Amino acid sequence: MSPSKIILITGVSSGFGRALAQEALKIGHRVVGTVRNTSAKASFEAVNPSHAFARMLDVTDFTSIDNMVADVEANIGPVDVLVNNAGYGHEGVMEESALDDMKRQFDVNVFGAVAMIKALLPYMRERRRGHIINITSMGGFITMPGISYYCGSKFALEGISDALSKELNPFNIAVTAVAPGSFRTDWAGRSMVRTPRKIPDYDPLFNPIRQAREEKKGKQLGDPAKAARAMLAIIESDTPPVHLLLGSDALDLVRDKLNAYRAEIDVWEALTRSTDG
Repeated sequence: MSPSKIILITGVSSGFGRALAQEALKIGHRVVGTVRNTSAKASFEAVNPSHAFARMLDVTDFTSIDNMVADVEANIGPVDVLVNNAGYGHEGVMEESALDDMKRQFDVNVFGAVAMIKALLPYMRERRRGHIINITSMGGFITMPGISYYCGSKFALEGISDALSKELNPFNIAVTAVAPGSFRTDWAGRSMVRTPRKIPDYDPLFNPIRQAREEKKGKQLGDPAKAARAMLAIIESDTPPVHLLLGSDALDLVRDKLNAYRAEIDVWEALTRSTDG
């Protein structure tokens, strides 16, 4: 293993953030984790008092991010890896879901991640090294009814990550978008916001999806600890991927989507080419 790194993870109170922090601490890394309240701060720092450092932060409070990052760089040390993990799911048919719900979804899942990146980049660029990991989702590749706002936010973060990887390549800063499938986290439980149903026309399509999601909760195939170890493997890699799927369900569903997309492109190829000058 390479020397101990300083890893900054947003949202370490539960889910992938907590799992990654715990696995990283086990092998000697120092972890700075953002939390939302004092009890979560105490709980995280108690995991490893010498290597776990909590910072209070709401990633939608963009004006606080620069100061928090500057404090970490000055008082803990140079951040080697940023993991943008903070996020949540929104479930709701788009016609029923308020625009404010979409704004909040993008503020947390997209703008919060970008604000963290922008705060850290001057330090990483000056050092000519670093690794940015953005936790996206298989929902950044595939879609299903009832999570359009969530999928939109994850598609956005996938695209930003891909373009950013090209911008930062000359500075030896890697960018990886990690897209998990279904894991045994609280994404579909406490961490999900649900828009109340009110339009019966959507019941036949959406009610079975909501019921299946509820029944699957806690029984998902993916193990968060194994996901954390996979992320640590790419942190150790000299050539980390720009995109990494986690979970066999994500792999199968994304491959199916790419095959269907390719087939549709082929069907409409003649019309596509007909627009050339």
